[in-house]
Amino acid sequence: MRTLIKHALALTEPKSGLVLKGWVRTRRDSKGFSFLELNDGSCLSGLQVVVDAGIPGSADLHRLTTGASTVVEGNLVASPAAGQKWELRATRLELVGEADPAYPLQKKGHTLEFLRTIAHLRPRSNLFGAVFRTRSRLAYAVHQFFQERDFVYVHTPIITASDCEGAGEMFRVTTLKGNLDENPAADFFGKPAYLTVSGQLEGETFACALSNIYTFGPTFRAENSNTARHAAEFWMIEPEMAFCDLQGDMDLGEEFVKAMAQFTLDHCQEDLAFFGKFVDKGVQERLRFVVERPFQRVPYTEAIGILQRSGHSFEYPVDYGLNLQSEHERYLTEQHFKSPVTVFNYPREIKPFYMRLNDDAKTVAAMDVLVPGIGEIIGGAQREERLDHLRENMRSHKLREEDYWWYTDLRRFGTVPHAGFGLGFERLLMFLTGVSNIRDVVPFARTPGNAEF
Repeated sequence: MRTLIKHALALTEPKSGLVLKGWVRTRRDSKGFSFLELNDGSCLSGLQVVVDAGIPGSADLHRLTTGASTVVEGNLVASPAAGQKWELRATRLELVGEADPAYPLQKKGHTLEFLRTIAHLRPRSNLFGAVFRTRSRLAYAVHQFFQERDFVYVHTPIITASDCEGAGEMFRVTTLKGNLDENPAADFFGKPAYLTVSGQLEGETFACALSNIYTFGPTFRAENSNTARHAAEFWMIEPEMAFCDLQGDMDLGEEFVKAMAQFTLDHCQEDLAFFGKFVDKGVQERLRFVVERPFQRVPYTEAIGILQRSGHSFEYPVDYGLNLQSEHERYLTEQHFKSPVTVFNYPREIKPFYMRLNDDAKTVAAMDVLVPGIGEIIGGAQREERLDHLRENMRSHKLREEDYWWYTDLRRFGTVPHAGFGLGFERLLMFLTGVSNIRDVVPFARTPGNAEF
């Protein structure tokens, strides 16, 4: 039976008859024997395999070049080499798949730009193996966090007729040809439909029935932005809580960020050490910073005042009524408060229609959770549960109430205060790994002009 390399390396005593399957990273030949470095992706480390001439299958040894796949049976013994506890003394070797000499992942340095062009092979590299193992573990941690708190996981639709953010940057889904607006009723869904930018609105319907829910799935945004922080397809985590106000929303958001940082420190140590050595030397210190320090909370108006009085030279202007930029958010966390920060109560003009109007009639009950190294990682709000205010917000955002009839029904039939937030999973991974480009935490990045693989 196959043994994963990570399990073999974790053994505390020698073991006979192990069967390992994986890909050759390197091969070194010596007189009468060869060394293979074998990796199966189960962990960062590979295992050295010693292959003596004459064992079954050794005649194919010369074909086991970098990238080839193989099955090795042998005995795990203490290694005399420095820096490794075990090695496998092979008793049988089987070539499964040869690697063409053009195999592009030879043992040398490769740029991230080059690796993006071979996204079908880059998971075999150390960096991307570490990234996508971490992505897998964090996906589990997300579900664990909410399930332990009795949140119900809801699958919201990928195809929608609602523009949650009101920005209009959505991908149209259609079976029509030619002029798409000529006869929308003839389209597949009988009206214009789009790939969703958020599951929030649908999530609210379930929160108003099941109390605490969360969504975790793909979302799409047709924003023609070719920056390191934007992708056309990304995953969103969106909890929604009935009978909850802004205070409770901030509590959950801060708790979630701390929990994800702690999980990474506890369960991704080998890959995290690799990130600290080759990607971002300060990543572990940053995660401990977030885990150990309490969040500071500051109203948006006060945050603007802090930035204006800082004497710091910012690239983007700082003024009331403008959105905070990443440089402003990082200044607040890294230099002013020296802690993670939650900014709340934003001007109503710069926020979507569904956010609850505060008593001052100028601000809404919105919040952003900021962390060092990246800035905003969570955006959320208490939702507007009052029907008259919601209708007024829709009019001011030039939205047609009839398009959101089901959403306003929630305010007609047993309305309750409720709140939630959205968190881009890739943005979270960038924070936890130190990887600076969103294209490198997505298995197959979708960006303007690029939908390869």
